[in-house]
Order: sequence, then C-alpha cells, then structure tokens
Amino acid sequence: MDKDIDLPNAKLAYTIIQSLLEANEALSDLLVVAAHALDEDVTKALTMTNEWQKYLESKRNIENTKLQVEKFTENLKKLEAGSSPADSL
Repeated sequence: MDKDIDLPNAKLAYTIIQSLLEANEALSDLLVVAAHALDEDVTKALTMTNEWQKYLESKRNIENTKLQVEKFTENLKKLEAGSSPADSL
C-alpha cells in the first residue's frame, strides 16, 4: 500500500500541530483575561479594529483546524495499526 507519509513523520506533524493549537488556546485565554481588565470603552474600541476582526477569523479557522486534526489523528492511528509493534506511540 502506498502511503503519503510514514509513521515517524506523521507523529512529528501531529506533535507540531498540537503544540501550535495549544499555544493558540493559551493566547486566547490570555486575551480573555486582558479583556476583563479593560474598561468598557476600551473594550468597545478594541473590538472595532481590523486586528480584532482578524483575530475572530483566526478563531473560526482554528475550529476548522481542530476538526481536521481529529481526522488526522484517526488516520495516524490507522497508520500506526498497520506498522510493527515496535513503532507504536
């Protein structure tokens, strides 16, 4: 069977993606805390910026990425099941 990716590279890709998702989630949590520290006028002004709109678009994209990672994880498990026991996670 032809594989697009081998198991070690698939595991590496998964690790990288998970790290990026976790970093993004931590940053989002930090933004929530910071937003609570701002007064209402500053918060309103912030949410009217292009940067805020880009942030919201990024959050929507990350949600799609999480679904893709779930599919990737399923494929990684299938790939791992087809490998030798010594190669398992």
